Amino acid sequence: MRFPQLIDGAEVLDRIGDAEVQGLQYDSRKVRTGDCFVAMKGETTDGNLYIDAAIKAGAIAVVSDSAEQKPREGVAWAQVTHGRRALARLSANLYGKPAEKLRITGITGTNGKTTTSFLLESILAAAGRRTARVGTIEYRIAGRVVPAPHTTPESLELNHFFADALRENATEAVMEVSSHALAQQRVFGIPFDVAVFSNLTRDHLDFHADMEDYFRSKSILFEGCGTAAPRAAIINQDDEYGQRLIKFARKQGSEVFVYGVRDGEFHARNVEIAANGTRLELATPGGQIAIFSPLVGSVNVYNILAAAGAAFARGCSLGQIADGVRALDHVPGRFQKVAMGQPFTVVVDYAHTDDALRNLTKVAREFVTRAGNRGRVITLFGCGGDRDRRKRPLMGKAAGVGSDFVVLTSDNPRSEDPFSILHDALRGLQQTDVEFTVEPDRARAIALAVRLARPGDIVLIAGKGHEKVQVTADGAMPFDDVEVASQALQAMGHSEPFRTQPVAGIAGGAA
Repeated sequence: MRFPQLIDGAEVLDRIGDAEVQGLQYDSRKVRTGDCFVAMKGETTDGNLYIDAAIKAGAIAVVSDSAEQKPREGVAWAQVTHGRRALARLSANLYGKPAEKLRITGITGTNGKTTTSFLLESILAAAGRRTARVGTIEYRIAGRVVPAPHTTPESLELNHFFADALRENATEAVMEVSSHALAQQRVFGIPFDVAVFSNLTRDHLDFHADMEDYFRSKSILFEGCGTAAPRAAIINQDDEYGQRLIKFARKQGSEVFVYGVRDGEFHARNVEIAANGTRLELATPGGQIAIFSPLVGSVNVYNILAAAGAAFARGCSLGQIADGVRALDHVPGRFQKVAMGQPFTVVVDYAHTDDALRNLTKVAREFVTRAGNRGRVITLFGCGGDRDRRKRPLMGKAAGVGSDFVVLTSDNPRSEDPFSILHDALRGLQQTDVEFTVEPDRARAIALAVRLARPGDIVLIAGKGHEKVQVTADGAMPFDDVEVASQALQAMGHSEPFRTQPVAGIAGGAA
């Protein structure tokens, strides 16, 4: 592609030179001969510092968002107003604007994004649509799994993914859209047909200045990301921020469908929650239908409503919605049961905020109560390092209020001192009357938690869910809560062959 074609539509302030560009990169370490290098300011570094390294590696064109940088001899050059927006335009041009050829649903919110995306994908599949999905756990094209480096990737990888999806005849895409991606304009230029809002609770305040800033980032999805506003918006009216977003989306001209447990265009009637799943009557603008979902817990009612609303907006019938909801029997790392023949329940879940811990312990309480016994809720959790310290006491308090016993441990301490993180969480835990113990080593903590369990109890291993590493100051080391829990159960003499029983849970993915 010629350089002028590649930068078409970008906010170009100045351009010189031309070249036949073979590829596009924003990481100088990945540049190959014939590439165009997009030098843009990032959160931790400035790509403009690596222009010469990119040229040395073979870049024949450079797009820079720095007025201080000057064109290099023999290299096509463009200066732009905003690096990430430019990357998005160039990426779309390079791959033939694939997002414009798909019908894309974006899902945002603090909790529930991942389960809602899995549900919607299942419904679209039941309707005979070929789908692509982008999210926290994995990316998937028509059933083929692709590893997920970020909840929402940079625009270059995203457009590449969409181009691959088109080659496999996909017509629909479902995306979890994080607040980071919206604030950083990683989805600039993506035309969302449908936008979904689940909820907004305290999270990522290490990145966002405050909750209002967090909310403003989420709102970007509903005003249009350098495009027209979404054709349809599906919004949780039971959330206080959702109430504000309903008014905002209507002003943008979107057709708004609201959902709530008891009221809204999409709501639930006659909800019955049991250990093997959830039954409800789904009320919609198109009528009412009986729904069964293998997903456990009252919070999953919200996820079902959100997915049903999005599917309805995408033209799915009520029967297809019911079939798709019934077909999804698990989401990895969401209320995932580890069963080794033990007389108590062990669950791994991604809950890593105070709101998610409240939801998790609530479902666990329902679980042991409906089992007809007086089992205890034993919760193991930790708080991430290099993240919002202010939520740690809130998480401690949430775990304490909802549990009968708490094991406080480490969860990706990163560069921080694990004992400092534990101390922050203890301040909230000690505000409750719950019995607890502290064990910084997560593997030993998991072993301790399962040894404490008696018949009829439920052990919640919260925070990491589907993650396969523990990140410390020494780097990322392999660590899988499901595997560690199974090993601990085997050490106790539970020798049934290793198996897990994933039942999609309650905590949402990274927002």
